[in-house]
Amino acid sequence: MTMNTQGRPTRANDVMVSNVKTFTGNKALQIEEPLIFEFGDFHGTGVDLPEPEGKTDRLGGLNRQAAVGLPGLSEPETMRHYVRLSQKNYAIDMGPFPLGSCTMKHNPRLNEKIARLPGFADLHPLAPESAAQGALELIDRLAFWLKELTGMPAVAMSPKAGAHGELCGMMAIKAAISARGEGDKRTHVLAPDSAHGTNPATAAQCGFKVDSIPVDSGGRIDHEALVEKLTDEVAGIMVTNPNTCGLFERDIRAIADAIHDVGGYFYCDGANFNAIAGKVKPGDLGVDAMHLNLHKTFSTPHGGGGPGSGPTVFSEALAPFAPVPYVVFEDGAFRLVETRRAAKKTGQCAQSFGRMTAFHGQMGMFVRALVYMKSHGVDGVRQAAEDAVLNANYVLARLKAEMTPAFKDHCMHEALFDDHFLKDTGIETIDFAKAMIDEGFHPMTMYFPLVVHGAMLIEPTESESKRELDLFCDALLSLAKRAKSGDVDAFKAAPVYAPRRRLDETAAARRPVLRWTPPAPAEAAE
Repeated sequence: MTMNTQGRPTRANDVMVSNVKTFTGNKALQIEEPLIFEFGDFHGTGVDLPEPEGKTDRLGGLNRQAAVGLPGLSEPETMRHYVRLSQKNYAIDMGPFPLGSCTMKHNPRLNEKIARLPGFADLHPLAPESAAQGALELIDRLAFWLKELTGMPAVAMSPKAGAHGELCGMMAIKAAISARGEGDKRTHVLAPDSAHGTNPATAAQCGFKVDSIPVDSGGRIDHEALVEKLTDEVAGIMVTNPNTCGLFERDIRAIADAIHDVGGYFYCDGANFNAIAGKVKPGDLGVDAMHLNLHKTFSTPHGGGGPGSGPTVFSEALAPFAPVPYVVFEDGAFRLVETRRAAKKTGQCAQSFGRMTAFHGQMGMFVRALVYMKSHGVDGVRQAAEDAVLNANYVLARLKAEMTPAFKDHCMHEALFDDHFLKDTGIETIDFAKAMIDEGFHPMTMYFPLVVHGAMLIEPTESESKRELDLFCDALLSLAKRAKSGDVDAFKAAPVYAPRRRLDETAAARRPVLRWTPPAPAEAAE
């Protein structure tokens, strides 16, 4: 017997719930929340502070002449405002976050607990090395395991996220080419259409010309098209593997050899490392540089603009050009090598291209990543990759009955579908995504990768149980059947149950309203 079978009926059967209007605009626990500027008091504050006595004006007459123009609230009002806003957010702690190419996995609370230890969380970035020995040792230990997992001899820990790690790798490649006296000749970088969009942007940022390489009918790099582009003007190639189609590039070793044969370097985008961690070492595949998103593969919090961390590993050929700073252990203590001159003395990174960032990296991310590795062990990291691939293939197998896979092969860590199953229904990919919101799911990555029309890219990660995946798949199968049955109006109206209905996203992107302005005062009636 369940609670819903006891006592009075919990819902009136003859009332359409969506048509019920409330005075407040609230819908039970879904509280309507205005902007803080709309209900705050601009003439008061929730804190009473006495006027300071005996103060000295040190602003040279530049004191503020008018109110700051921010709303004041009491403490309960402030807490309720932000709690209500938080309840409108979807989060990994609420349900699956199936964004393909993002690896939005569960963040173990053990990681969070250790990262909040005062010795790590409260350590000032300008603390002397003698007061930061534990932190430096942790960075050194994490660097060791990153090199072990990738089979690479060197790693730069300072890059702050994925694109920053890409920049690090490409700057090392540019420095290596310049050291060979070929900086003016090798001006082209190859970027497959199946690579992440940041790859060509990073190459262009480094001053290279970008040549795109198409994918073949199976979603992988067109090897013949690649060979045609190989000249002595090529500085390198940037390959995402597994690629954005969710497929492993089977010719990866041949691609690396072909690039090396013409004197170029092989950069691998490691954003999808979660699919192969513990299973294959990129160093064995001929990779020269590769960034690793700690905030993806090793579970650190992802989204909301950070924090991120993108250490970059290097082959023996590029290790001398890696950036400073880096950690060394000498005379019984850890220390940072922070300049190119000091790097030459140590023998490591003797031709370093210099410094990328003010400090050494993201300490909180380092702590979380190492805790994740140590708590899982080598076998656990390998199993996480295997389970991520298993979950994605389970989603692919379940959904292909009603949705259309973009490619015929088994996938790696993410399942890719196109919009062919919506053909002639009058319903578009964006409509399908909005309808998922009404079902309580965050939509998957839409319209990416660009090589697939109406793409829907699903990455369940290893975090999801079979029960969660079945509920997710059942919901999508139901939506696909509804779409094919001609329920166009419902899809075009979705989302109905979200705090806000469908927005004009194009207008919002092109003409965003970034500043609140008070409404004009109403004129008094005569």
